[in-house]
Amino acid sequence: MSTSENIFSFITSGLCGLAVFMFLAWLLSLKLKDASIVDRFWGLNFILLALIYFFQTKEIYWRHLIILLLLFLWGARLSLHIHWRNHGHPEDYRYQAMRKNRGTSFWWYSLFSVFFLQGVLAFLIASPILLIFAGEKAPISFFDFVGIIFWGIGFYFEVMGDRQLKKFKADPKNKGKILDQGLWALTRHPNYFGDALIWWALFLLALPVKNGWMSVLGPIIMSFFLRYVSGVALLEKSLSKNKPGYNEYVRNTPAFAPRFGPVCKYFCNMLAKKT
Repeated sequence: MSTSENIFSFITSGLCGLAVFMFLAWLLSLKLKDASIVDRFWGLNFILLALIYFFQTKEIYWRHLIILLLLFLWGARLSLHIHWRNHGHPEDYRYQAMRKNRGTSFWWYSLFSVFFLQGVLAFLIASPILLIFAGEKAPISFFDFVGIIFWGIGFYFEVMGDRQLKKFKADPKNKGKILDQGLWALTRHPNYFGDALIWWALFLLALPVKNGWMSVLGPIIMSFFLRYVSGVALLEKSLSKNKPGYNEYVRNTPAFAPRFGPVCKYFCNMLAKKT
């Protein structure tokens, strides 16, 4: 089988797997009357793709196993976090507005505009994963070390950002206040920044593979959506209106990528406290 035929086979199986997975998730949303459950399946999409690609690979080597492990840790953690965060809450307001606008046609409209759309986005974002599993074996390189370090930093920002926010919201004394401590003093959205950094890390791990540079589309799409579409931009529309003092927080804190100096100081202080 030629390289192009091999990649086409991976693409076909990946898209088919995601289509079936998202169709089943859509059926569940109809039963629950809650389209926002699609967010709980977001991280699982990438685990599914990695497994599909993994079992198609003829020769398994260390890079495949590392990618599988990193995606499982990230995807499972994210899906569980969203599940517990949304458990017991009504359908997200974004989907409620969409349901109201579409009326009786929302049930089938949501299949394409919500579930299949997320499946397609997941497939495009996961382009580094596709090229790693479908490509030929590549030797270890400098990019692998940097990629793993970036992944660790991104995972820390995402996990700790979520934990700090959960702890802050759990305290009744903080109602109406702004979280501007910890990682939230470095960036207004440490969890989104960490998510984007994880995908740039996976791109670095794909670079040693033949034509791996072509997978840059994945982290670009993820970063764009997190910063300008479904992440920072969407959330801050409501925060700037409902949170007193939020505009001052905006002036003093980067929206997405933190500044290098404060990040170094943060981790140095953290290490100093442990020693």
